[in-house]
Amino acid sequence: MQRTSPASAAVFLVLCSAVLFSVGVAAAAQQKRARVAKPVVAPEGVQVLRDLEYVPSGHERNRLDLYLPEKATRPLPVIVYVHGGGWTRGDKTNGPAFPFAAKGYAVASINHRFSQHAVFPAQIHDCKAAIRWLRANASKYGLDPDHVGVWGSSSGGHLVALLGTTAGVKELEGPGGNAEQSSRVQAVVDWYGPTDFLTVGAKDTRTNLLGGDPQENKDKAVKASPMTYVSKDAAPFLIMHGDKDSTVPISQSGTFAQALQQAGAEATFVIVKGAGHGGPLFTSSENLKLIEDFFSKHLTTSGAGQTRRD
Repeated sequence: MQRTSPASAAVFLVLCSAVLFSVGVAAAAQQKRARVAKPVVAPEGVQVLRDLEYVPSGHERNRLDLYLPEKATRPLPVIVYVHGGGWTRGDKTNGPAFPFAAKGYAVASINHRFSQHAVFPAQIHDCKAAIRWLRANASKYGLDPDHVGVWGSSSGGHLVALLGTTAGVKELEGPGGNAEQSSRVQAVVDWYGPTDFLTVGAKDTRTNLLGGDPQENKDKAVKASPMTYVSKDAAPFLIMHGDKDSTVPISQSGTFAQALQQAGAEATFVIVKGAGHGGPLFTSSENLKLIEDFFSKHLTTSGAGQTRRD
């Protein structure tokens, strides 16, 4: 039997380790690619303009995709979709709002900086910058600057709830350009977004967003909470939350809706029975009809009353 020297054995083990490491890296990369969902295919008759820069020379995430129906009457009411993902992940290429581009709306789907890029208020600064950019470019793309609604889920729900309650709060506007334009929105669909960081609990994603535990950074937690800004001046809200949600307690939405109603704002709260933190129950035909009717009421000329965008 041929004997192997200790030196040869050591070299063999190093080579094996290198091969296994390379295989592991390749497998991890393949799994990561598999987790990235394919972009939604635009509805027929809808033009898509991708990666429009809404902050001049801004972060690489300061981009939006704009879905424009080719034959609808201009100017187009606008629905802005803000994706979820715990402020740490997610992308503008997926979401439930795109079919509305085939119903006579312009749909803008935006990315924003993650908390690993910058802590709060960078995320709401980006969202407001996108709203202002859309108004500044309304004539170019055939948009109606007086009728802009927003829709978001989870962390995106949090951000659209802030958009709906903080019109005129200058410290949340940010330096994203088009300062002469308003970031006020005329309608909000909030899917299961956290609304009060002092009561929702200190998950890692929330701690990362604020740059520390909410209970130890109460000033920032209050500043980041849509509940802080509730007033009769808030935009109309449609709030939807699953009664089986173990990520964001349903009380976050229920208490928020009640506070809006008590302040004199319009707020409708829909409990999605059997649903957790997201899932197909939210996009049932019944729920999508509720959303369509809500946007039609507040964003279309046939349904909307006098509109503010100061």
